[in-house]
Amino acid sequence: SSKGASAAATMTIEAWFMVDDNTIDQRAPHRKEPNEPCSREVLDALGVLQWEGLDADNYETAQDLAQIRADRGYSYSDVVDITPERLPNYEQKIKSFFEEHIHSDEEIRYVLDGSGYFDVRDAEDQWIRISMSKGDMIILPAGIYHRFTLDEGNYIKALRLFVGEPVWTPFNRPQEEHPARVDYLSTFFPPKRARTEGEAPEGEEEEKAASA
Repeated sequence: SSKGASAAATMTIEAWFMVDDNTIDQRAPHRKEPNEPCSREVLDALGVLQWEGLDADNYETAQDLAQIRADRGYSYSDVVDITPERLPNYEQKIKSFFEEHIHSDEEIRYVLDGSGYFDVRDAEDQWIRISMSKGDMIILPAGIYHRFTLDEGNYIKALRLFVGEPVWTPFNRPQEEHPARVDYLSTFFPPKRARTEGEAPEGEEEEKAASA
């Protein structure tokens, strides 16, 4: 996780393990009682990258975004404005964004105004809700199960970035055989080395030596 060059006054990105209850509006916070925060370290381990305090008002000329784009090769950009007034079939559209899916490429979103939630699955398949607002940027790795929804403010304006020509195709779960999913799991959750017969479990040899 990185800090933007400009320390603009902004809410920091907050994340929590959420209540997965389909009877509650997807735009509600879905916090557990008591709240169960999710640390940056957990998100880092899932491959989720975040920036906060970026200069959203001057994003077209700001050095902070220019540096990220140069470092990561993001040549394409466009702006999406999601609000009931500007998006036809708004209620159906935000439900479609909320279908759990993966992409073959990274998903990059930089919030220029408004707010919303990105939900990602952790190693135990629990949902983590990430709250994003103006000046926040997130990169979701290819192959991670995720979904998006606006919050109860019903408005977000976001910059989408991509390497080369954009491909936004969602692949709805299950996608365990999809190459992007296979790559994601092998990168972030490599299988533990199988023990050979007669070999002590990891850590046991050290324990025996320590107690000798």
